[in-house]
Amino acid sequence: MDVVSRSVIDYALARRATLAGLFAGRVSAVEVCDAHPYLLRAAKYHGQVTDRPCPVCRRERLTDVTYVYGDELREASGRARAVRDLAALSDRHTELNVYVVEVCRGCSWNHLMTSFVVGTGDSAGASAGRRRAGRE
Repeated sequence: MDVVSRSVIDYALARRATLAGLFAGRVSAVEVCDAHPYLLRAAKYHGQVTDRPCPVCRRERLTDVTYVYGDELREASGRARAVRDLAALSDRHTELNVYVVEVCRGCSWNHLMTSFVVGTGDSAGASAGRRRAGRE
């Protein structure tokens, strides 16, 4: 991905703590394997299958689902997007918040992996992007 991201937050420590609680018996699998049906559907149609095995069931490979939010997206804000779409979105908009969730389509494990901001960062780039988007 050739997108420059900023304000990156990695949720690996929270993931590790959740899994430690699960394996120690402090948290049940029902509590952590609770993916919403819409998230599972987004994983099926918009997700990117990884080589990482599910840390819970160990039978399936995890799928990363990328959600993009931003005021400039209007009604399209909050939709799952293919990773390949991020570069074009970043070029056309000032600031978009991106969230990557890992999902197991087998056992419904899900966890927020990372979040970051993409976009031009300037209002002039956003205006030009909106003009281009209006012609599409």
